[in-house]
Amino acid sequence: MYLAIAAQLLAGLDGIKNRIDPTREGFGPFDRNVQSMTEEERRKIIGLPTSLREALLALERDHDYLLQGDVFTDDILQTWVRWKMDKEYNAVRNRPHPYEMSLYYDV
Repeated sequence: MYLAIAAQLLAGLDGIKNRIDPTREGFGPFDRNVQSMTEEERRKIIGLPTSLREALLALERDHDYLLQGDVFTDDILQTWVRWKMDKEYNAVRNRPHPYEMSLYYDV
C-alpha cells in the first residue's frame, strides 16, 4: 500500500515539476459532453488503464518519474509488478467470477 501511495505522490510531483497539464495531454477533465464532440476531438482523449493488468503494463512502460530522488529502484519496481501480476492479477483471472457462477451453474 505504501508503494502505491508513494508512487501517486511522485507522479503528482512529476506533473508539477514538468508543468504537465492533464487536459492538454488528453486525460481531462473535460467540461463538455463527450458524446457531442467530433470524432477527431474524441480521438485525442487518452483513456486511463481500466484493469490491474493495464495499469501494471503502463507502469512497466513509463516509470522514470519513480526513479527520481532514489525513492525506488528499477529492481524494486520490476519485482513489485511481477508480484502483483502473479499474486493478484493471475489469481483473479484464473478463477471464475461469482457472476459467472450464477449465470452458468446456479440451478
